[in-house]
Amino acid sequence: MFKKILIANRGEIACRVIKTARAMGIQTVAIYSDADRNALHVRMADEAVHIGPPPANESYIVIDKVMEAIRQTGAEAVHPGYGFLSENAKFAEALEAAGVAFVGPPKGAIEAMGDKITSKKLAQEAGVSTVPGYMGLIEDAEEAVKISNQVGYPVMIKASAGGGGKGMRIAWNDDEAREGFQSSKNEAANSFGDDRIFIEKFVTQPRHIEIQVLCDSHGNGIYLGERECSIQRRNQKVIEEAPSPFLDEATRKAMGEQAVALAQAVDYTSAGTVEFIVDGDRNFYFLEMNTRLQVEHPVTELITGVDLVEQMIRVANGEALTIRQEDVKLNGWAMECRLYAEDPYRNFLPSIGRLTRYRPPEEVSVEGAIVRNDTGVYEGGEISMYYDPMIAKLCTWGPDRMAAIEGMRAALDSFEVEGIGHNLPFLAAVMDHPKFVSGDITTAFIAEEYPDGFEGAELDDASLRRIAASCAAMHRVAEIRRTRISGRMDNHERKVGDDWNVAVEGRSYDVTIAARRGGATVTFDDGSSVEVASDWTPGDHLARLDVDGSPLVLKVGKVSGGFRVRSRGADLKVHVRTPRQAELAQRMPEKLPPDTSKLLLCPMPGLIMKINVEVGDEVQEGQALCTVEAMKMENILRAEKRAVVTAINAAPGDSLAVDEAIMEFE
Repeated sequence: MFKKILIANRGEIACRVIKTARAMGIQTVAIYSDADRNALHVRMADEAVHIGPPPANESYIVIDKVMEAIRQTGAEAVHPGYGFLSENAKFAEALEAAGVAFVGPPKGAIEAMGDKITSKKLAQEAGVSTVPGYMGLIEDAEEAVKISNQVGYPVMIKASAGGGGKGMRIAWNDDEAREGFQSSKNEAANSFGDDRIFIEKFVTQPRHIEIQVLCDSHGNGIYLGERECSIQRRNQKVIEEAPSPFLDEATRKAMGEQAVALAQAVDYTSAGTVEFIVDGDRNFYFLEMNTRLQVEHPVTELITGVDLVEQMIRVANGEALTIRQEDVKLNGWAMECRLYAEDPYRNFLPSIGRLTRYRPPEEVSVEGAIVRNDTGVYEGGEISMYYDPMIAKLCTWGPDRMAAIEGMRAALDSFEVEGIGHNLPFLAAVMDHPKFVSGDITTAFIAEEYPDGFEGAELDDASLRRIAASCAAMHRVAEIRRTRISGRMDNHERKVGDDWNVAVEGRSYDVTIAARRGGATVTFDDGSSVEVASDWTPGDHLARLDVDGSPLVLKVGKVSGGFRVRSRGADLKVHVRTPRQAELAQRMPEKLPPDTSKLLLCPMPGLIMKINVEVGDEVQEGQALCTVEAMKMENILRAEKRAVVTAINAAPGDSLAVDEAIMEFE
C-alpha cells in the first residue's frame, strides 16, 4: 500500500480524502494557495506545500506546480478530488510519466469519457440513447445561435470539460444563446483551462438520476445504486438523496448494467458516475460520465456501507475489488444538503467573509440514525471569492425516506452559521415542502416552486403559536435573570409578571405564563395552553425545547424587546412585551427602507468583468448592464426597467463590495 498520498485539491473534499487515508495508515500532503494558507485541509494534512496565488489558474490547476509539490514530498500517489485537475488527461499523463499513481481512471478513459463531446459520441456508437444536440466544437456566439435554432430552443450550452454547474447555461432564445455561449466559454477557461463548448437539447421536466460505478484493473465492475439529484439551482445540485424515490428495481438494474458496460467499454478503473435524465415513464437517456469522485458520494456510502475513497486508493494500488454485484445491498435512505455561501434572500448570490460562528450539528452514528458533515472550514476562517462557495455537505441517514428527512430537518435547525449569507434557510424550507416530501420532484423544482426567489418560509399558525409560546417562556427566564443580577428581586422592588404579549409575523398573542421547574405552561387568550420545557439560558445561541411533547430547535439572537428566531427556513423577529408596552408599540411609526431604485448596486463581492453601457444610454427592461464575476461564476446584471444611465462608478477590473453603486439612473 502507498505510504504517502498528495491531495491535489482543497476544501472539504481534501479533508474527506485525508480522513480515509489516515484511517488506512497513509500519510497525506496538502497543497495550498495564498488564500488557503490557514485552511482546514492544510491543518489536517501531515505536510503542506504552497503552490501559488489565489486564482486556481495560477495555483491548483497548474500541472507543473502540482508536480513540483509531488517531487518535493516524495508522494507515491495523487488523489485529485473533484473539479480542478480531476478529469485532466494531461495531468494523469504527467503522473504516469513520473511514476506516480493516479487515484482515478487511466488517461484513455478520461479522454474518452471525461470529455463530454467524445463521451456522447462513444455512447451513441455503443447504442446508448442520448439527448439530441450538436457534438462538434463551436467557434463563436453566432455559430452558437445558428446551432441552437437547428437543435430547437430551449438548449443547454455546456463546457466540454465542465462540471459542478460551471460553464453551463440554458438559453430560450437567440439573445440568451449569444450571451450564454460567451459566459460559459469564460467560466470554462477560468475553471478548467479548457473553453470548448457544445450544445444539446434541454429536456424540460426531467429527473436527474446518476449511477455510481466502481471498476478495477482486473476486469471487475459493479454499480452501487443510484442518486437522485433533481433539486438543482443554476444547473448546480443542491440536495441529493439515495436511493431515488422514483426508480423501481427493474429500471435501477437496467441503468446500472448499462452504466457498467459503458465504463468497461473504455477500460475504466476507479470510482465514476454515469449521469442520466429520466422522464416520467422511466425512460432514461445518457447525459455524461464523470470520471472522478462526485460531490454527492456520501449518500451512496451511507446506504451501501462502502468507503468509495478507500476503494479508489486500493484500485490505484492494483488491488482487485473484493465486492461483487450480489454483495451490494441498499440499506435505508440518505439525504445530502449542500451548504453554500450564497444568500437566498438576494437570489442566491455569492457571499464572502469571515465565519464569525460555525457550529455544525454533532456527527452521530447510532442505531436508526446517522448525521455526517463533510466540511473544509472552521469558525473564524474566511470564505474566499476565488473558489466554489460550498461550505459543507450535511448528510443524514435513516431506515426510510421520512426518517432521513426528519433527521435532516433537526440537523439543519441546529446548524449555526454567522458572518456570511448562506442557504441554510432555503434547505430547511425544501425539507418541509410538500412536493419534496412526496418525492414528486424534477430538475425544475426550484424554478417552479420559487419563481420569484426565496423570501423565507411561511410558517402556519400552529408553528407560530409554538414559537410564540417558546419565546414567551424564554423571555420570562431572561427577565428573572436580569432582575436577579440587578438585585431588584431581593429588594422586592420588582417582580416578573405572568401576563405578556407576543408579536410575530403580524400576529399578536396575549399569553399568561405559569412557571414550573424546568419549564412553563403558556396559556393563550383563547384558553388553549402549551407546555414548554427547556434548559435554555440567556445568551445561548441555540434553544432546544420540548413543546407539548415534540422537540423544537430554535436559533436565537437578541433584538430589542425580544428575539430573532430562525427555524425551519423562517427568519422571525419575535417581540415579547408587557401589555402596556404592546399598547404603546402599536403607536410607533414604521421605519421605511432607503430608496435605491435609481442605483445599480453590486449584489455580491466580486470583480467587474464588463460594462455594457455608457453614460447617456437609454436602457430597456432586461437589457444587460454589466457582468460581475464571483466564486468562478459570471453574473449578468440587467436593467429592471427603462431608464437613462447618468453615472458609471466602476470599470472592468474593479473589485467591489456588496451594495457598492455600479451605476446611477434617472
